[in-house]
Amino acid sequence: MKPIELKAGIYWVGGIDWDLRNFHGYLTQRGSTYNAYLIVDEKITLIDTVKHYLYDEMLARISAVVDPAKIDYIVCNHVEMDHSGSIPLIKRIAKNAEVLASPAGEKGLKQHYREDLNIRAVKAGEELRLGKRGLQFVLTPMVHWPDNMIAYCPEEKILFSNDAFGQHIATSERFDDEYHADIIMEEAKKYYANIVLPYSAQVKKALEAAAPLDIDMIAPSHGILWRNAIADIIRQYTAWSENRVENKALIIYDTMWNSTRKIAYAIQGVFENKGVQTAMYDLKLTHISDIMTDVLTARYICVGSPTLNNNMLPNVAAFLAYFKGLAPKGRTGLAFGSYGWGGQSVELVHRELEGCGFTMLDRIRIQYIPDDGILSEIAGKLESAL
Repeated sequence: MKPIELKAGIYWVGGIDWDLRNFHGYLTQRGSTYNAYLIVDEKITLIDTVKHYLYDEMLARISAVVDPAKIDYIVCNHVEMDHSGSIPLIKRIAKNAEVLASPAGEKGLKQHYREDLNIRAVKAGEELRLGKRGLQFVLTPMVHWPDNMIAYCPEEKILFSNDAFGQHIATSERFDDEYHADIIMEEAKKYYANIVLPYSAQVKKALEAAAPLDIDMIAPSHGILWRNAIADIIRQYTAWSENRVENKALIIYDTMWNSTRKIAYAIQGVFENKGVQTAMYDLKLTHISDIMTDVLTARYICVGSPTLNNNMLPNVAAFLAYFKGLAPKGRTGLAFGSYGWGGQSVELVHRELEGCGFTMLDRIRIQYIPDDGILSEIAGKLESAL
């Protein structure tokens, strides 16, 4: 297990999770990496660790550079166990190492591991001198846990950004100019949509705090490091955090006997005729985390369900629960569906979207099977409303 030297005396010593396919209900088809970094100076510093089952991989990489027992500091930018999970293990070797975390991080580490890890809380703006280099700490609460912080090395112009700017990608390449640019950005978008989106207001504050920093490299805790497309990813994060949307409509639905599907296709046709970019998602065929990636930049969110047992279909209910938790703002919503007799589903979907603060279009609710005339009538009314 080889470390990778990022700059003289600074190494990537993380772990690659080739087999990870689900992260908290979010599909990670390309696996992931847990990035840890080693700074060798007068004081030897480890920034973040890896999931516990990749500890041996991280330890092998550290050991190829220095004796792990000589580590002086362990910086914990985030308590979540994919980053802190190996701290208790490395502390058994680096017995004298001091663990540095935010005040909330200190509390979180104690409550997670319930052992003496020699933790010290750092303050916002505090600088830790390592020798010829230093680390400056910026607290970034709720990006995406209360304990989050980032560390900046001014001498090397490296921002250790923790979860910000990350992506779930398992690869032996470490830098953005060594991998497929379109895949990195798509995975960064998916990561933001499925993890960071609810905290966009806090992201804006974090971006403002980081704006004065002179950055040559962004080293996140997951995925590829940024050294070539830094301006591009900051530009995207700025747009995502400001809730900038495109003229795009998503038609998301499940269906029992294809009646709701017919309505979905009629709705798609209206948006297409209006020059609006569209995407269709059958919830039986597409995972909700992939749909959320598209939700991030779509203006119109149309959700359809037939009625089953006085309710919406379970796939639709699950999607809306996940969707609401990620809290997209400022969209236009549309609820639609078919029914046999009760017909409660459309109203339930409408309320869920309305509860997100969306501007709502008139419900489309059709009994039994819509024929061409009914579909044409639906299309005409929707076209007039847009």
